[in-house]
Amino acid sequence: MLKLGVLGVGAIATVDYGVLPNLHHIKDKVDLVALCDPVEERATDAAKRFGAAEVYGSLDAMLADADIDAVLNLTPIPAHGATSLRILRAGKHLATEKPLATTMADADAIIEAAEAGGLRVVCSPPNMLYPTRIEAARLIREGVIGKVAFAKIRASHGGPASMMNWPTDPTWFYQEGSGPLMDVGVYGIHEALGLLGPAKRVSAFSAITEPTRTVRSGPYAGKEITVTTDDNTLIMLDFGGGTFAVIDGTFNVNAAKGPRLEVFGRSGTLNLPNNLNQNGGRGIDLFRLDAAGGLSGWVDLDLVHLEAAQQRVDRLRRALLVDHLADLVAGTATPVMGADVARHALEIMLKAHESARAGRVLDLESTFAW
Repeated sequence: MLKLGVLGVGAIATVDYGVLPNLHHIKDKVDLVALCDPVEERATDAAKRFGAAEVYGSLDAMLADADIDAVLNLTPIPAHGATSLRILRAGKHLATEKPLATTMADADAIIEAAEAGGLRVVCSPPNMLYPTRIEAARLIREGVIGKVAFAKIRASHGGPASMMNWPTDPTWFYQEGSGPLMDVGVYGIHEALGLLGPAKRVSAFSAITEPTRTVRSGPYAGKEITVTTDDNTLIMLDFGGGTFAVIDGTFNVNAAKGPRLEVFGRSGTLNLPNNLNQNGGRGIDLFRLDAAGGLSGWVDLDLVHLEAAQQRVDRLRRALLVDHLADLVAGTATPVMGADVARHALEIMLKAHESARAGRVLDLESTFAW
């Protein structure tokens, strides 16, 4: 049984698709011991709702006093690096929201601390745990669509300020240290890495679309936000051998009808839908040259074998992150969302902005086992 403390009891912890409302599905694996938040009233309320025995107002207090094996880090993006490092140095396993950190130095220190302590680290996003992504990776590995030429991944949405009834002040999403690339583009990057392996080079365009955003609805409706970090980034990745990927990371996609992810191979195409966790996200569209009798066409895939796993993903929602950590600590799973992948994704994001400013392609130095 993994004894868990949670750092940060904001929206991602408590909304219906968040972590705390769905931990009960894995109560045989995970014991929710403690919640920590600088707003102790918020933590106290969440503890009553979700059955945590202890509440703390600081991370140091929780690390010192709570009988826990692991911490789930749900702090805002700029705080990930420093807080995750303190968690690992205190001897606790770590599950953290994306990105792993905001600097390569912090990412390296996190990996070093985990290795020194014999600790497990998993980093969101959990996309490559979704059954359709696992199946797509298998099809690619087995050559079903032939040599991959390129992938197109749409990872963007319209941004928190544009969404209906965003529950908290979204200003920090548009400020230095955050932005859509690290908030949403990271999903597409992790999918590209999970399907195609480590990238070798990155090139990007990146800019601020508009200097001011106005919150559309919710408790902060009408608030004017000064945008201080790029909100419109398009990335191209080079995986070597003539395989590329194009990924967007913006707060400018208010609606789209096309597939989220397309992979174009020399002998076929894979399409995966946008809606990952509901009925619309269960399918995979496969086109093959010479599908049958010398004819080309879209092939109906029998995905019935994925349904039980998909239903489990639907139940766990964001608690899937904790579920994977519990399995790793128990030795019943192999790493899918490890810190080495997250560090590689971070380097891509940081060098994407650098590439856009410099106007040139940049080599990537990090990698991960593939």
